[in-house]
Amino acid sequence: MRPKVLVTRKIFDEALNLLGKHFDVESNQRDLPVIPSQLVKRLQGKLGAVTLLSCVFDDKVLAVCPELKIISNIAVGFNNIDVKACTRRGVMVTNTPGVLDDTTADFTWCLLLATARRVVEGDKFFRTGKWKGWGLMQFLGHDVHRKTLGVVGFGRIGKGVARRAKGFDMRVIYTDVQRVDEATEREYGVMYVDKRTLLRESDFVSLHVPLFPETTHYMSHAEFTLMKKTAILINASRGPVVDEKALVKALKEGKIAGAGLDVYEKEPKCERALIGMKNVILAPHIASASVETRAKMAMMAAQNCIAALSGQRPPNLLNQEVLGR
Repeated sequence: MRPKVLVTRKIFDEALNLLGKHFDVESNQRDLPVIPSQLVKRLQGKLGAVTLLSCVFDDKVLAVCPELKIISNIAVGFNNIDVKACTRRGVMVTNTPGVLDDTTADFTWCLLLATARRVVEGDKFFRTGKWKGWGLMQFLGHDVHRKTLGVVGFGRIGKGVARRAKGFDMRVIYTDVQRVDEATEREYGVMYVDKRTLLRESDFVSLHVPLFPETTHYMSHAEFTLMKKTAILINASRGPVVDEKALVKALKEGKIAGAGLDVYEKEPKCERALIGMKNVILAPHIASASVETRAKMAMMAAQNCIAALSGQRPPNLLNQEVLGR
């Protein structure tokens, strides 16, 4: 009898077919998340789960699914999975790092430019028939070239964002829990500063940190107070990194000029006041959403699952301690 695997949400046919060569696959091919009660029901008898961020695997779920051996997340982040609980219960957890770095860096720049130059606001103005012709004072935004970009988190995506800034002749500063070596700083043309300095000096602050307890509300009231009134915040990392209530207050009080967001504290919802703000761009978590990248992510997740249930070490195993049990 072949192992049984659950796919919790619609994925690309190529990845689904690959899984089907190795397992008996039950797949939710509706592009909607499975509700918790249905998730537990569908996981019964399954050794593996290929899933997305919208599906939560906490200790309560794991406790009633003792046969589960692998949770293969189609994402770099894994805040939807209690990794410590998985480790205790001998469940492997994998993600899909690397493949989406450049695509996410591209989209970060999409958000940055669109927010700075009021592209979405102008598009709506035109489509609704309000534009009556060119005017000197219409939709004045902010220049990007030769400004200061502050990159928070200098991992693969942060480096990609910094690399693209060279084309805009920007000064790039960064902060991270650990400074990179001098050769890397020269390669990317960046300078290390502490958090306070970055917030004070940046015209654009771009967030690229993982979600951990110490990065939750990394940007809150105190941080927005430090920023320039002309500064723009970009978040394509994880929603809870930004305190949305504090962001709304900062925008209303003019402490910062605008924000471009792809992720939110309580997805798929955001702080309601953000929706009506013209100086905010709200994207529906699509930083990695190119055909090429999302297809590669799904295939990587499938390969992680196949390796795990074939007695091999998954290429992107997050909790290696499981293998030593």
